[in-house]
Formats: sequence, structure tokens, C-alpha cells
Amino acid sequence: MTEDVVTYLKQQHEAIRALFIETLDASTTEQQQEAFDRLRALLAVHETAEEMMVHPRVRRKVDGGAAVADARLAEEHDSKDALARLENIPCGTAEFSKELIHLQAAVLAHAEHEEAEEFTLLETELDDEERRKMASAVQAAERIAPTHPHPGVESGFANFAVGPFASMLDRARDALRGAA
Repeated sequence: MTEDVVTYLKQQHEAIRALFIETLDASTTEQQQEAFDRLRALLAVHETAEEMMVHPRVRRKVDGGAAVADARLAEEHDSKDALARLENIPCGTAEFSKELIHLQAAVLAHAEHEEAEEFTLLETELDDEERRKMASAVQAAERIAPTHPHPGVESGFANFAVGPFASMLDRARDALRGAA
């Protein structure tokens, strides 16, 4: 049985929290790069899937959902900008750590907003079966989601239109980087 979308996304929030700590606590530049690569990929995939499946559903099915979804999308845009900038800063530098700490604060605040507002609405407005179906939809979206941030691609429509192509390029870039 597929789990509830809220449970699934909260588990991902915990994994993201742990990856921030692992990245910040890495003892070598190589370990920091490896942890950051996992963090970056999880953040990119997670946010894309929410933009494709969760925010549109909240917008359509929940009273006042448009304002909640719009606020989360604005936060996600800002985080994508910060993550894209961070990708260009060498790991192991003070500048990288400083920017990562800023991103961590923004992402954790965003996760708290989702959990307190959006996820609570999903739990009260959708039945168990709808939330299980949403979890399956989120997992399917993650399989085609880009693994790098693409600021400006926050709507569900844009992610469906651009996401698979961006995902293909990102995953090819990741494979080439891993082979080097």
C-alpha cells in the first residue's frame, strides 16, 4: 500500500534536514561535494514534484488554497535561485558554507510552512484514498523531475512542459560528472 502524501513528503523533509547537516559537517571537500550533490538532487526533485502535484491540488481543492500555493511557490523560486548560485561556489570554501547556511534556513522555514499550512489542509480536505493517490503521483513526478534547480520553472504546467527535457539534460550531466 502506498503511503499518504503528507507522510511521504514529511519523510523527505527529514532527509533534507539530515543532508544539510551532513553537508555542513563534512570533514573533506570531497565528502562535502558528495553530500551536497545528494542534497541538491533531492531538493530539486522534491520541489518539482510538489510544484507538479501538490500545489495545483491545493489550489483546486482547498478553500483559500490559491494563496497558500502561491506563497509556497514564491519560497520555492527563491530557494531555486539560491541553490543555483550555490552550485557555482566551490565546496570547502567559507563562501559555500555561508550560502549553504542561508539556504538551509530558507528551506527549513519553507518546509515548516508546508507542514503547518499546506499539509494540514491536505489532511483535513482530502480523504485517505486521495492522499495515497497523491503520494503515487508525487513519486511518479519525481522520476521525471530535474536533478538541478531551474529557477523560473515553478508552475505545474511549466514543469510538465520543460521538466522532462531538463531532467534528461540534468541526469546526463550528473552521469558524465560521475564518470569523470
